[in-house]
Amino acid sequence: MFSGVSSHNPNKDIEVSNCPEDSISKIAFSPQANYLIGASWNNTIRCWEVQDNGNTIAKAEQQHSGPVLDCCWVNDGTKVLSASCDKTCKLWDLHSNQSIVFGSHDAPIRSVRWIEAPNYQCAVTGSWDKTLKFWDGKQPGPVMVLQIPERCYCMDVMYPVAVVGTAARHLLVYSLENQPQFFKKIENPLKYQHRCVSIFKDKSQRPTGFALGSIEGRVAIQYLNPMNPTKDNFTFKCHRSVVTGAGQTQDIFAVNDIAFHPVHGTLSTVGSDGRYYFWDKDARTKLKHSEALEQPITSCCFNSSGAVFAYSVSYDWSKGHEHYSPAKKNYIFLRQASEDLKPRKKK
Repeated sequence: MFSGVSSHNPNKDIEVSNCPEDSISKIAFSPQANYLIGASWNNTIRCWEVQDNGNTIAKAEQQHSGPVLDCCWVNDGTKVLSASCDKTCKLWDLHSNQSIVFGSHDAPIRSVRWIEAPNYQCAVTGSWDKTLKFWDGKQPGPVMVLQIPERCYCMDVMYPVAVVGTAARHLLVYSLENQPQFFKKIENPLKYQHRCVSIFKDKSQRPTGFALGSIEGRVAIQYLNPMNPTKDNFTFKCHRSVVTGAGQTQDIFAVNDIAFHPVHGTLSTVGSDGRYYFWDKDARTKLKHSEALEQPITSCCFNSSGAVFAYSVSYDWSKGHEHYSPAKKNYIFLRQASEDLKPRKKK
């Protein structure tokens, strides 16, 4: 299982069938079963079944009228949310294969996540119109609108916490208990614009902090309520070329996505250098890195058991539209992940 190699697949990973023809902005595994969704700049969101032998079957897709920038699952695994440059968020019922407009903004929607609280369930959308909106589907408009200081660039949710990163490097934390409300602003530990954020859990499975990735090949590990901030919080460099000689310049690449392993708590980062890295944040060490692919890696995720790691390979627009080549094929790959992501044994 999970092997096979060619020049576009130097890491010998399994290739997902029927990938989108344009850049892949986000991939996400169902929290309930081995189904994978992918959002693309070709205005579609697609769903694949991932079989035990690694084979994939494209099951269905839905359309927006603009590039789809983000997607996520509803917790029960029966529905999918998608966020688009067409200024809408859609809810896709996989059983009926029907989608409806679930929410809208005055500008493209960059991020969408599902909130599963004991007393409410809703979607939250973050837009370039400088708002967060909350939608429960029971009324035509949002149940709540929160202003944010700048355009939303990234967001993650793990009840009872949401973390939002905006333009101008603003970093905002929200409490979701009872109802969503602003909790605090965190001074950004990174000097350059952030591109992705991912919340991590403590040993009791409660959200305790987040990892933040920037365009300058650097990740910050930030705890929400650190016992010792100067000791607990730290940053590390990644996705940079190796400098072998004096006077040689180093190429620095954007961190495009971060995902935490659901069992081990270790993490993956993927970047514009076309590599994925696996890290142990507690031991502060690198576990593994991949061979470089022909194009950037734009997104990554683990399945619910942590056995499978998925990553998407396509242009990430980091060099502008003039460097986009329609001739280059896009890929999603799957890799067995359990062993690679095991934490480093303490000496």
